[in-house]
This record gives sequence, C-alpha cells and structure tokens, in this order.
Amino acid sequence: MDQSRINQILEKISTVQVAVYGDFCLDSYWVMDDRTSEVSIETGLQALAVARHYYTPGGAGNVVANLAALKPAGIRVIGAVGDDMQGRELTAQLQQLGADTSAFIIQKERFNTYSYLKRLVDGKEEPRIDFGVYNERSVDTDKQLVAALEKALQECDALIFNQQVTGSITNASFIDDVNALFNKYPDKIVMLDSRHFNDSFRNTYLKCNDREIASLNGLNVTPDENVPVSDVKGYGAEVFNRYRKPVFVTCGERGIIAFDNEGYHEVPGIQLKGKLDTVGAGDTAISAITLCLAAGLSPAEAALFGNFAAAVTVQKLFTTGTATGEEIAIVAKDPDYIYNADLAENERAAVYYPETEFEICVPEILDKLGHIRYAVFDHDGTISSLRQGWEEIMEPVMMKSILGEQYDTIDAGTFHKVQAECKAFIHKTTGIQTIYQMEGLVNLVREFGFVPEDQILDKFQYKEIYNDGLMEMVNKRMEKLAKGELGQEDYTLKGAVEFLKQLKERGVTMYLASGTDADDVRNEAEMLGYADLFDGGIYGALRDYTKFSKKMVIEKIIRDNNLQGKELAVFGDGPDEIREGRRAGGISVGITSNEVQRFGHNPAKRPRLVRAGAQLLIPDFSQHKKLISLLFQESENYAEA
Repeated sequence: MDQSRINQILEKISTVQVAVYGDFCLDSYWVMDDRTSEVSIETGLQALAVARHYYTPGGAGNVVANLAALKPAGIRVIGAVGDDMQGRELTAQLQQLGADTSAFIIQKERFNTYSYLKRLVDGKEEPRIDFGVYNERSVDTDKQLVAALEKALQECDALIFNQQVTGSITNASFIDDVNALFNKYPDKIVMLDSRHFNDSFRNTYLKCNDREIASLNGLNVTPDENVPVSDVKGYGAEVFNRYRKPVFVTCGERGIIAFDNEGYHEVPGIQLKGKLDTVGAGDTAISAITLCLAAGLSPAEAALFGNFAAAVTVQKLFTTGTATGEEIAIVAKDPDYIYNADLAENERAAVYYPETEFEICVPEILDKLGHIRYAVFDHDGTISSLRQGWEEIMEPVMMKSILGEQYDTIDAGTFHKVQAECKAFIHKTTGIQTIYQMEGLVNLVREFGFVPEDQILDKFQYKEIYNDGLMEMVNKRMEKLAKGELGQEDYTLKGAVEFLKQLKERGVTMYLASGTDADDVRNEAEMLGYADLFDGGIYGALRDYTKFSKKMVIEKIIRDNNLQGKELAVFGDGPDEIREGRRAGGISVGITSNEVQRFGHNPAKRPRLVRAGAQLLIPDFSQHKKLISLLFQESENYAEA
C-alpha cells in the first residue's frame, strides 16, 4: 500500500463520524523503584516506592485513542463509569482526545470505574490490581445506554460495540434491547468485538481472534492455543454464511483474514525485528478497520490497513499504543511479511518432493519452475562455511558491550537475561548487513543502561570490534587453505560448487550477494575457487551501507534484464535474501545447512526461512542433480549427462 493510497484513505476517514460503546477502563502504570524507599514507622513494613506514574485510556477507551490517532470527523463514547477519581481522570482523557462524552453515564452505586493498575519492576510487569470486578450495572443505566446507542445509529456512520470485561453486561434485557436496535438499523455498520457475547448479537460485523472464531464453531480452545490458519478459513466462512455480515479474524503474527461475499481475503503478518508488546493490538485493528469500512473501503482493503496499523502499536512497549497515519505509512512501505507461520512451527507438516530431501513449502511453486535465467546466492552458510561460528563471536562481543565494566561481576540472573536477549537478537537478524546488527547493538546497550551514555560506542566502532574477532578466526582458516592443509571441499557445502557449475552450463547468470564486507566476500570466493562463476558480479557491504543491500541487488537484476519473477532464483540460509526473492516474485530456495558438518539439515534454520517466504527448502546441494532436474524441469537423465 503506497503513500498516495494511504493519504486517500486518511482523507476519506476524516469525514467519518463514529461511536464507541464498551467497557471503558483506565490503565494505570506505576514504575517502581525501591532504592530510596523506607520502613514505615507505623507498621514496621518496607514501603514500596513509585518513581513515576502515568495513566492511559484502556478497554474501549483504547479504541477511542486509536480512532483519535486517525483523525475522523467525530468520536462519540457510550458507556458507564463510577463516581470516582478514576472515572473523572478517564473522562478528562477521552475529552482531551476530542471525544464527545455526553453519553458517558455516571452510576453512583455498585459501580467503580474499571481500572487496571500495572506495577513495573525492572521493566517487568508485576501481578495486576483490578478495580470494578464486582460492578453491577443498573437497569436505569442500561436504558440510558440503549437510548444513546439508538441516537448513535441514527447520527453516526459506524458503531463499534466493544465488550471485554467479564460480567460487564449484567442484565439480559440489555442484550434483547440492543438486538432490537440492530434489527431496526440493519444497514448500519456495527462492528462487534466481544470476549463473552459474540454469539449473542445479530446484524453486526464481527472482529474476533482465531480462538474466538473456533469457539463460535463449537470448539473448546485454550487461551494460549493457536488455531491453524487453514481451520480459521473454514470457521470464518461458516460464521459469515450464518449471519451474512463481514467477519474479520485476527491471528496474531499470522495476520488478519477477512470474510465477505467474495470469500476470504488473507493478509499475512509482518515480521518485526524489535521487542513487541501485543497488548491493545486488537483495539488498533478494529479501529482502523471500522473507519475504513465507514469510509467506503472494501473488507479486503480495510483488513490490509488494519494489519499495518496493528504492526505499529505492537512495537510500542509498556503502553496501549496507537497508530497515526504517518506511522502506518512507514510500516506499509515494503513490509516484511510472515509466510506460512503454521508450517514454520510444525516440521511434522513438511511435504517433500518424491525421492529427495527437498521440502515443498509452497506447492504452487512447481508451476513456476523451468524458466530460471538468473540466480542470486548468499555466501556464508549457503556456499561457504569459512565463517561458520560467527554467532559465537558476535554473542560475547554484544555481551561485553552491553554489560561494560560489570561483565565479570554481574549476578548470574542478569547475565543470563542479557545473554538470552543477545541470542534472540542474533537469531532475528541473521543474514542482514553487520552494520545493521551493530545499530541494534547500540540500542541494546542504551536500553540496558549498564554503560554510561558518554561511553557508548557508535555502530562502526562496535562493528570493528566484532570484525577483529571474526577475521582472526577466518584468517586462520584461510592460512590452512593457502598452505593446502585443507581444501575447497572442507569449507564449502556439499555439492555447492558442482551445482554452481551446472547452472553455469545452462547459461544462468549468477550473482553473489553477502552481508559481509565486499572486499572480504571477493577474497574468500577467490580463495575457494569459484569467484569466476559469478559473472553477474560479487556484492557485499560497503562503508556507506545505504548503497548496498540484497534488496538493491535483486531489484537491479530485475530492472536491468526486464525479468519476470519466475526467471530469477534466490538461494540462501538467511531470511533476508529469501524474503527479498519472494518479494520480487522470484523463486526462493532456503538452505537449512548444518555448517559444522557442511551437509545435512539444521532444524533451527527452518522456521525462520519458512516464515521469510521460502518456497523450497534443501539441506545442502548433495542432491544437486535432482535439484537441477526439478528447477529446470528436465529429466534426471539429462541432468546427469
């Protein structure tokens, strides 16, 4: 979705009047810091000190905040609060967002404003303290709410009906009265999002998650269970056919699936490299989707826009975030989609090409084969194993950079916490340029706070430290190669060089593209004896890192040669090149290489390659004759000749 289309959507949204009914809550955040706390003289107990505190609208209030971020013409809130300080704070904050709170009913008896107190200790959330769990909404309050709902249905373009709190609807008559209203205004956009009453309302659009759509089909699903996307498609279609109103199912990192008269529209999740906080992502999605529908967009495009919006908020930590149009545009520009998330996590579901070790991740790829004229290869872990073990060098560099002078003395618990963070970061960023990894390291050093700000190095300095350690290892291996103590076959994947030669024989123009520095890539390819096979060129990271990326190389190949996607194949063991090959419409072949053995399958690589979009997975090139036969749709006898 390009910037111009996003601008058009935002302009349409600016004319929309939307109402929100729901359980309006106040999220309270207390950042705890006991360094200066004291023992109470009166009780003798240790006091807990709050360093700072802040408050944001939660529940349906977060829906309002998300709506406000997209700047519709008007927002009306319909709900109940208590006669308490939380209710007054919540009302004031909603008014600051520009919402009309005239239908905010204050119930003075048996009702406390829903509020969730979240204490943060060392960046982690302690057990929550909840207010309002014993509320009982009165019949009079319900009547006022129903009247406000009817007025909204008459005057607004859309209504979001949001229910999240257990027991928030206490009178069955309220459900009957609301259904009568929805029946009276059947053409109005009413978006239902309810944790406990999805099957109690009629004549509504529906936004739910994968577990809720399964429950609506009679299944008992545990809260932490992921329902397979293939099943979600069936469940969503069944619910749409039952009520004949659009259905939107959010599937976490697996994206959103919309159902309407045209069938289903699947929007894949987006791969995000940083820390994530999924709290409130559903509120962001429903807000964006509803505004899009009210602005006249199709369910398919509304789901796409909502997915981008949710990808913004999950990157905002320790707050129920919102997504502005500008932020959505950034995420929507060349997003890194997650493919086949269910398959990635379940190797038991793998399907192999007959008599091979080749996993077919996308069956449709078989119809595209037979036309390859150009090929892009990653280097390390795909062809060469000279740099095998780079992770074991990067990890201690990161650890020492983050912990600084405390590296040798920090307690074991903190040490292992930092170590786990480093391992996760390395896993997520495998295959990208080293400089971008070092950019992430700078952020981690600053985030952990063990190193004073004036002692934090820049990304180039951290890269130099890492490269020094890495090249010490690589140079020792190169010396053995130069002396003839070890040969090409000791530092290349099984069958890789022979496979390159067979591609060359078939007239395929080949390119080598690595996140390693360009001079080092060329030198290593020459030492290993196959640099001359890459007649398209050998590319690597440059000092000005903005002038090289695998994406740039692939786009240049397609542009210069006027290629169709099926004429380009991309081979690699990292998600970066696989993702770019898939984005370009090419054939993405993932290598799940065991770099220590130089043959065989490394199961740790499989999930990230599948998620990046690999259509075909191979462990190595030992079956290169069968691979050539498959890729070029030749008989195996021809491949062997």
